[in-house]
Amino acid sequence: MYDRFSDWSISEALVDTPAILITGARQTGKSTLCRQLIETGVFKGRSITMDDPATLAAALADPLGFLESLDKHVIIDEVQRAPELFLSIKKLIDEDRKGRRIILTGSADVMTLPKVADSLAGRIEIHRLWPLSQNEIRRQSPRFLKTLISEDNRFPNIKTDWKDMVQMIKTGGYPEAVQRVTDRRRNKWFESYITAILQKDIRELANIEGLMQLPNVLQLIATRVGSTINLSDIARLSGIKNTTLQRYIALLEQVFLILKIPAWTPNAEGQFVKSPKIFLNDTGLLCHLRDESDGLLENRTTAGGFLENFAVMEIIKQLGWTDNMLKPYHFSIHKGAEVDIVLEDRKKQLYGIEVKSTTSIQENDFKGLKKLSELAGRRFKKGIVLYTGEHTLGGFGGKNLYAVPIAALWS
Repeated sequence: MYDRFSDWSISEALVDTPAILITGARQTGKSTLCRQLIETGVFKGRSITMDDPATLAAALADPLGFLESLDKHVIIDEVQRAPELFLSIKKLIDEDRKGRRIILTGSADVMTLPKVADSLAGRIEIHRLWPLSQNEIRRQSPRFLKTLISEDNRFPNIKTDWKDMVQMIKTGGYPEAVQRVTDRRRNKWFESYITAILQKDIRELANIEGLMQLPNVLQLIATRVGSTINLSDIARLSGIKNTTLQRYIALLEQVFLILKIPAWTPNAEGQFVKSPKIFLNDTGLLCHLRDESDGLLENRTTAGGFLENFAVMEIIKQLGWTDNMLKPYHFSIHKGAEVDIVLEDRKKQLYGIEVKSTTSIQENDFKGLKKLSELAGRRFKKGIVLYTGEHTLGGFGGKNLYAVPIAALWS
């Protein structure tokens, strides 16, 4: 069992927030986290699940009566199956805001469902649970973001063997996949997992014609991770209409299998790429979809997209634990300069991060960061290139530009 770094922020929220929503893809550990909150005494209440047919039937038949029959402190698992509960939850919270504490978990983004977001506005705090981070797997406190936004640059000098790096990418962070010791057993799990998500969760979210096309769409997205979304290209290859494809992608995003990161632009000039970038929530799942596990070891160029997805998701996971309210973007101009992920703080200050699979760094690797610095001016605070070498290095044509070992993400 792994400790999740989200637990302290959830514990803090329980002091002053009547409803807490923990969302994330299936099998990322939401139920386990809730069980830990009960076992450690952080949450004094019991847990029920909407996966139980009898419980779900009771909740749908009489939402208010069902909730009134429960303790004032309760965890309701897989609440997206009973969105009818939300208005009744609002009523009970308004009647006893200080005395009632409700934790909801959902494997689909219930806040996108009609009327749900409005019903609990100002009463609910949302926490996203992704697959395990390397910090959680290694049981090491995260320091990367704190170092990134600090005035100094004390990133560790530490080397990660490429073979070990590939193993991290192939394994990913789903708790069940992490426990499986061979690629074959992990692939069996991912195969069953994808089938369950596409055939069960997405069917419940929407009545879709041509559901059998979704696996193909997911595989096409997997070949484009780290790229800006080109719906026309995917539609042409899949033979699906643009409007239908948009709906499919929205559903995949709603069950947290994919993540879209918006573009950062300083203004509305036409030279900037404004489409979001797309990533899979886990590189173990990505390797399964791409069937690229063996090729990663042989070709670092091929591995570049996998490594970018890995690094970006590690940063996204850590953003859920930081107090600095950093927002993720990507940056790209049509002339070729780009930055894989740009973090913007509340003061609109920027921190750029580029990811490279090489063991050495050249000044040209900072082209995108220099362009971002030029456009952002004083707002640009620091730019780093994460690479697979050993040393933190400066002197790349800018006082706030550094090459940093990728192991700094978790070390």
